[in-house]
Amino acid sequence: MADLQALSTLEPAGSESPKAPAPSPLPLAVVRALRPRQWTKNAAVLAPLVFAHKALEPSLALRAIVATVAFCLLSSAVYVFNDLADRDHDRLHPTKRFRPIASGEVGTGLAIGLGLALGASGLAAFWFLGTPAFFGALGYLGLQVAYTGLLKRLVILDVIAIGTGFVVRVATGALAIDVPISNWLYLCTFLLSLFLGFSKRRAELALLDKEAASHRANLSELSLPLLDQLISVVTASTVVSYALYTMSEETVRKFGTDNLKFTIPFVVYGIFRYLYLIYRRNEGGSPEKLLLSDVPLLVDIALFTAIVGAVLYL
Repeated sequence: MADLQALSTLEPAGSESPKAPAPSPLPLAVVRALRPRQWTKNAAVLAPLVFAHKALEPSLALRAIVATVAFCLLSSAVYVFNDLADRDHDRLHPTKRFRPIASGEVGTGLAIGLGLALGASGLAAFWFLGTPAFFGALGYLGLQVAYTGLLKRLVILDVIAIGTGFVVRVATGALAIDVPISNWLYLCTFLLSLFLGFSKRRAELALLDKEAASHRANLSELSLPLLDQLISVVTASTVVSYALYTMSEETVRKFGTDNLKFTIPFVVYGIFRYLYLIYRRNEGGSPEKLLLSDVPLLVDIALFTAIVGAVLYL
């Protein structure tokens, strides 16, 4: 579905077909089916709390954490049902065939029960957070249904749907704690997710080559040069939008300082490092894997987070 299709694992082009891992014990296979690595993207739900200057208010911080956990439950439910729907196609993919549902480690009945339990638990948590947040969560699920039913077959619109999924996360995070949020943050979130989405498509096309269309039909309408142009556009747009956000009159007035501009070099480095990994190391098919394993990126994110915290809260 929209965001989860953007974050599945791929190997570099030209690499040997990966060997099948040893079968996992059922509990571990169930955990793998939830794709916990991909929960990192649900950190977007916390952005409104931080940038609304409310992170030090315990009651709001707790609500934001509950919303983040609830999104993890919902997104895992989406992954499970997506894997059920795509299991036949996944079995033809060089790496997705090892997913627990595609490989048969998690049976159909168990997967359906697991997906329903996760979805119900996530929606219940959002109901506890209030009607606005609950409808935000329903909007997220509606987007996933639209993606699966139609949007994933429409070239470019499929990646735009991925970006919209991240914006819905941010919006729902704001609704959960009842705070307004800057339009700049929506814009930066959307552009950054487009950057990751088009990078993912490029990795798929480079890996699958002539077999790309059999895995995802609209890949036949893309080419590496076209994707390179799209990545260039969203890269520049993301950097410029974030820079303008940090120095805008609205931001300076809200935080009483323009020191957020000192985070710009870290954003630039993070994006350029990601481009380096895409073009020089043939990575980029699994953003959550890179974010958790590439040491320079981890250091950059840690420094960016520390400076944002210092600027906004010290």
